[in-house]
Amino acid sequence: MSVYTENVYVKHDLIKPKSIEYREYQVSIAISALKQSTLVVLPTGMGKTVIALLVIAEKLKRNEGKVLFLAPTKPLVSQHASFLREFLLIDKEKIAQFTGEVSPLKRKLQWEKSLVIVSTPQVIENDLVSGKLDLSDVCLIVFDEAHRAVGEYSYVFVSKMYKKQREDRLVLGITASPGSEIEKILEICKNLGIKNIEIRTSYDPDVRPYVHDIDLIWKKVELPEDFRRIIELLEDALRDRLEALKEEGLVDTSSPSRIAKKKLIDAQTIIQKALKEGKEKYFNYASLQNEALKLYHAIELLKTQGVSAAKRFFEKIKEEAKSKGGSRASKNLMKDQRVLDAIARLNTIKVEHPKINVVVDVVKKQFEAKPDSRVIVFTHYRDTAIEVEKELNLHDIIRAKRFVGQATRGEEKGMSQKEQAEVIKKFREGIYNTLIATSVAEEGIDIPSTDMVVFYEPVPSEIRTIQRRGRTARKRAGKVVVLIAKNTPDEGYYWSSLRKEKRMRRELEYLRREIKKRMEKYGKVDLFSEQKKLTDFKDCEREEFMIVVDSRECRSQVVKELNEKGIRTKIKNLPVADYVISNRVAIERKSVDDFLESMISGKLFRQLAELKQNYPKPVLVIEGDDIFGRRNISHTSILGSLASIILDYGIPILNTKNHKETADLLTVMLKREQKEEKREVALRGDKRTMSIEERQRYILEGLPNVSAVLAKRLLKHFKTIRNIANAEEEDLFQVDGIGKVTAKEIVEIFTRPYTEP
Repeated sequence: MSVYTENVYVKHDLIKPKSIEYREYQVSIAISALKQSTLVVLPTGMGKTVIALLVIAEKLKRNEGKVLFLAPTKPLVSQHASFLREFLLIDKEKIAQFTGEVSPLKRKLQWEKSLVIVSTPQVIENDLVSGKLDLSDVCLIVFDEAHRAVGEYSYVFVSKMYKKQREDRLVLGITASPGSEIEKILEICKNLGIKNIEIRTSYDPDVRPYVHDIDLIWKKVELPEDFRRIIELLEDALRDRLEALKEEGLVDTSSPSRIAKKKLIDAQTIIQKALKEGKEKYFNYASLQNEALKLYHAIELLKTQGVSAAKRFFEKIKEEAKSKGGSRASKNLMKDQRVLDAIARLNTIKVEHPKINVVVDVVKKQFEAKPDSRVIVFTHYRDTAIEVEKELNLHDIIRAKRFVGQATRGEEKGMSQKEQAEVIKKFREGIYNTLIATSVAEEGIDIPSTDMVVFYEPVPSEIRTIQRRGRTARKRAGKVVVLIAKNTPDEGYYWSSLRKEKRMRRELEYLRREIKKRMEKYGKVDLFSEQKKLTDFKDCEREEFMIVVDSRECRSQVVKELNEKGIRTKIKNLPVADYVISNRVAIERKSVDDFLESMISGKLFRQLAELKQNYPKPVLVIEGDDIFGRRNISHTSILGSLASIILDYGIPILNTKNHKETADLLTVMLKREQKEEKREVALRGDKRTMSIEERQRYILEGLPNVSAVLAKRLLKHFKTIRNIANAEEEDLFQVDGIGKVTAKEIVEIFTRPYTEP
């Protein structure tokens, strides 16, 4: 890798001259990351994206293939794409930006012509599942915020498919906060195929010169007496519920000050299990547990957020209690005189929360001392953000703006990606000098030169704490102010995050030492010696099997599992069935809950009748266990339905435990039908007894995006299928419901020469 200094700037053939400050640790990490798949753990603000830029530039220079840069949110995708377009010396048109708002057809075209694709992982996962792309031509995948690569997050699936589709692959994971558990860190590495970890802390000699000091200030806040009386009323109501739950052994204390929210949530799990076993008395305990949880949340809101947040919460409970289908718990709470008294007192309090006055005070002082400052106030709740914004904007020196996610919650609308980008732009330019942000601003958003971060409340997660704190001291010294309401959950959350963060640092240091030991012993890093390489299990003789999957199933774990097994999936809008594996076999898959719901509604038997009519060998797969204990349905009714499916419809029923077992079953059936029986996959079932009109509509329903309604409209407009086949795109536009994309795809179907797949 030819990277060197030129007047303290990085010089590389594919990086804009005199644009990137030369930092030795960034270059050395990049060189290491080019040798083998690497996880980079670096403090926020220390240039993880610059390291990715260096690696990307070198891989493109070597002309080894495309680069895929994955980021968990749309704003991050937009940010990284803009960064790469600014600093990479390649045609900007060769850098594509994928989100769910870009159509699959457009993504496919952009993929083919681009060198760098920046995308959310869910989009790539969907396109991999549907077979619209593969990763064989990708020489590097960058996983931003790599700590997300656990469980069933899309990073994990994309990585698995990358391992299958490209042997000489390279992965770069970047994160500031991989977690406090060494097992989780190792899980991230295993899921991404990482063989090397590059860790730097703010105390390392090569990083320290670039680290700016952070002044950490705790501000403890006393709750006013008016709050205390309301809390006493609510805690008294909570105590009664806890005592009843304790008598049944569902919680271990009846003290509101000692009960943990997790204990209440655990009680819910126990109650639900008892209800599934038919223990009807637990219906009462289910309501008590729900009431206790609502009271606990109300108390926590008042203590840590303020009056408005608590009032809005109780307004929601009131509305729920009034509605016909409202929960029993809400109705019971609205009959409790102590709760009603607490609500009445809330309506008389004029002070929002003492924290707000503290926020206003510290922000004002910051701007009085340094007028060109940038400040971020983090708050967990949007309701609180509204109040903080209102109070801050009462002062001329402060120009505050809320910064929230895209989801709309109740009457509070979210911010579109465009609106988020506009707010950040105005914040950078100084039109706004203060952001009141929810968690959306924690990860990766590029907000430079932030001088102070205020935590309206501590958060128990060490990852989120690090990310919030990392919004300051990037280019100069910064300040972090943490507000803590005395004798509230704030105190526990604060100390919890500190403990976890210290443990995470210890684990990272331990991991770094272990890597060094292994390097000295083996001469190379091999974190996962038990992990097989691709060539260890690659089956050169393997035949390709293909399954047609209904589009509504494409996000299911079954489809992911099939892809991981090497089964090619073709996503279609199937009129019947969830999976089609040959011209005679189609499968309807239902979870236990889906089966029972469709049985009650009558939908089940209509679906099975159509399945039987269309395919000679239909199969019903019921996924999950405890079919008799999930709903309040008599065993006789369930058994009667099962008997009818087998005897009246002649459809066999197979039961699988989970999605993995379902995928195994489908794989075995696929091999039998396609390899042993040599049967082709039918995109639709064989309807043998249709009228001419039905056959005409049936043919048209096989066209892209053509529903039964559109098929009728096309026939009514063009009269014959021949006329439709000969129509130009402009002619097809005349039919209501046919857009440009659909028209283009229909013309392509009728005009493109057939090639053997």
